[in-house]
Amino acid sequence: MTVKELSQLYYLNREIEMDQVRLDNLDVEIKEDEEQLAELERIASSPSSPNYDGMPKSPSYGNKIENAVARIWDLEASIKRKKALRSDIAMTIQAKQILCLTERNKLERYIAELPTSLLRMIFTYRFINGLTWEQVSASIGWRTTADSVRQMCYRYLRDEKV
Repeated sequence: MTVKELSQLYYLNREIEMDQVRLDNLDVEIKEDEEQLAELERIASSPSSPNYDGMPKSPSYGNKIENAVARIWDLEASIKRKKALRSDIAMTIQAKQILCLTERNKLERYIAELPTSLLRMIFTYRFINGLTWEQVSASIGWRTTADSVRQMCYRYLRDEKV
């Protein structure tokens, strides 16, 4: 197995995190749009009394109700698009989570066949738990350094190919 193959679980998890941030941001946008829509609907449903001050009005400003109705139309379309996008992102996250489980099972089977307990620990901490080499070293303890655990990993992978 190569480092690239071993690292797939890490990158899939980062992709899921990135998609989850997009989903959370989209939820916030949808909520804000729905609140704005409710406010516009309130404005459109309670028109103000006409102004009888005798002053002419500029036609470019338009009627408040007309503007509110046009904005309502736009917001409803925008909310519908965002909800469809949200659904697509949620399905993408689910598909990637299934892929993560598959990748994790593959890694766990590979790691279970490693010859020493130390290598199994190194590979588990690094490629399943996604720890940095420093964190792997600290988790193992027993007089290891970040460089020593990294070298053990890469030597094993290099020697395995031969």
